[in-house]
Amino acid sequence: MTKLLATLIASFFAVSTAFAASHTGAPMAAAAGAAPAAAASAPKAEAKAEKKAAKKHVKKSAKKSKKAVKEEAKS
Repeated sequence: MTKLLATLIASFFAVSTAFAASHTGAPMAAAAGAAPAAAASAPKAEAKAEKKAAKKHVKKSAKKSKKAVKEEAKS
């Protein structure tokens, strides 16, 4: 009985040590709830980038049309 108990305890510590060793570099912020905040900010950043690209496109097309009007007025 004591050998069985000793084997059980030894295997428990071996498994827990292996588990801890494999999770040593795991970020603790994710366990505290910081990961959902980071995941929520990703769509915001994507929307901001899309808005910036659209604004740049509008500005570029306005510049192009202004240039076309200017050239048309020249001729």
